[in-house]
Amino acid sequence: MSLAVPENIFPVNPRKTCQIGPYTLALPAVQAGLAGYSDMAMRVVARRRGCPFAVTEALLDRNILRGGHGKEKGAMLCPEDHPVAGQLMGQDPAELAEAAQILVGCGFDVIDLNFACPVKKVLGRCRGGYLLSDPEMAITMLRTVRAAISVPLTVKLRRALDDTAEARDNFYRIMDECVRLGLAAVAVHGRTVEQKYTGRANWDFLRDLVRAYPQMTILGSGDLFTAEDAYNMWRYSHVAGVWLARGAIGNPWIFTDFAALLAGRPLPTPPMIHEQRAALLEHLELAVRIYGDYVAAKQMRKIGIKFAKLHPQGHDLWREFIACHNYAQWQAVMDKYYTADGPGVRPPSVPDAEDVCK
Repeated sequence: MSLAVPENIFPVNPRKTCQIGPYTLALPAVQAGLAGYSDMAMRVVARRRGCPFAVTEALLDRNILRGGHGKEKGAMLCPEDHPVAGQLMGQDPAELAEAAQILVGCGFDVIDLNFACPVKKVLGRCRGGYLLSDPEMAITMLRTVRAAISVPLTVKLRRALDDTAEARDNFYRIMDECVRLGLAAVAVHGRTVEQKYTGRANWDFLRDLVRAYPQMTILGSGDLFTAEDAYNMWRYSHVAGVWLARGAIGNPWIFTDFAALLAGRPLPTPPMIHEQRAALLEHLELAVRIYGDYVAAKQMRKIGIKFAKLHPQGHDLWREFIACHNYAQWQAVMDKYYTADGPGVRPPSVPDAEDVCK
């Protein structure tokens, strides 16, 4: 099915389409799962600015099974928030499959398995990126979940656990099984698990992977901080789509910027201050629906400091947002910095030191 989008926002891409199961994306871009960020509020704000497909942060299967906070947060959807993938992480195939069934029952359109997270405590519990070192378990998980659900299945990988020949072979064993099982898409981060977020992502690896698996929808991840980065990866590696993570935090306009570059147009001017205010207030309204006033105000502190990168007084604004502890303080900062309209600025082309997400 083709997704309905406002007329003339996205170009028709004559080179390829980005297909995830039955969903043909009008723009070859996905808002990635981002730990602590990509809840329904962030997803909807991005969708209103061109994002065609989004993924939740990694939800622990055991939390889902116990009906805890993970399930409550993961199941929070609304009519605007589709198609959406519920991303799961776990260590037991049967539990993973059961949690996947619960998310499907909650209304998720796609299930995504996280075999990529490089965080030490995740690896130590045989989850996330650890599974790239255990292809037998990874393959069992893929088969078990695939057999348990009727919606499309996707997976997030890194290019290997490390740079050894064994790790490379393990990756390709898992990739071959993804093809055999008919997964709807595979998202691949161009760093190894061992690298975490240091060094450069290997886009050559992504380009070679696309050539080796032309039948698979491959989404590219790694070092996509701006729309220009997304366009350069898409053009260089020929991935079907880009997996936008850190570059989308506090900048939902990255999707329409990327669309402009694909259409051969110059980048739009950065969002005006009042446009930024509107997005922040939308985010707040949605966060209140999810968490209530008190928790939402705390959540918006970390959102505000990301949006500050687009404001001409960004450094001062960042300092004031980070000092907020309640709704009244957050609203006071908004009144101080977002009442007068004016031009915004482009976000930085490299990540800040505090930008850490999965």
